[in-house]
Amino acid sequence: MKIALPKPFTFEGGSRAVLLLHGFTGNSADVRMLGRYLEKRGYTCHAPHYKGHGVPPEELVLTGPDDWWQDVLEAYQFLKNKGHKEIAVAGLSLGGVFSLKLGYTVPIKGIVPMCAPMYIKSEEVMYEGILDYAREFKRREGKTAHEIEMEMEEFKKTPMKTLKALQHLISDVRDHVDHIYSPTFVVQARHDHMINTDSANIIYNGIESDEKSIKWYEESGHVITLDKEKEQLHEEVYQFLEKLNWEE
Repeated sequence: MKIALPKPFTFEGGSRAVLLLHGFTGNSADVRMLGRYLEKRGYTCHAPHYKGHGVPPEELVLTGPDDWWQDVLEAYQFLKNKGHKEIAVAGLSLGGVFSLKLGYTVPIKGIVPMCAPMYIKSEEVMYEGILDYAREFKRREGKTAHEIEMEMEEFKKTPMKTLKALQHLISDVRDHVDHIYSPTFVVQARHDHMINTDSANIIYNGIESDEKSIKWYEESGHVITLDKEKEQLHEEVYQFLEKLNWEE
């Protein structure tokens, strides 16, 4: 059974543009509902896939944050090339880290980091996360339990340089959040067990923008865009974007 893999998307909604960035081991499905919500309200939304994401896990471990950052920059440029002069960005988890990095690298209209880590959990926890992702991917491909375990034994032999590089990326962004002057809406789920939730306070306290706010979602877990409070999140991201002083 071949699984239908999610694809990057561009929803044409209007002259205002929002870049939507998924998380580590995630894909565009993480932010698709948010994209549709904003599209209906006049925003063009573009969500890329990072290299090695939305494809078999054996490909993920051959890529790293430098590759993914290039994908983010290309996605930003894609919107520029379509004629959008002003671009906001919203990102989940690792996508939130990249949204902050964009904020001090290129002109950004507004930033919405959602459950973005500023501390890394141990490499062991992250490694387990990759193994879970790999197992689930193979299960959805319709492989038998025996086939999955055989492939997982092989997969575990692959060196995971990605994890060390991810730690460097996150600490580097954390060191630069005080270079961010764009309006920022920091989103954090209270029941987020994937990251240290104090990350949200570090981002909020660190950014230099005069226009910044932070919101804790009391019922949600890490993938907040797909959780219980997603409708509220969609509306509040939209309200944040509406307050930005867009050139029409």
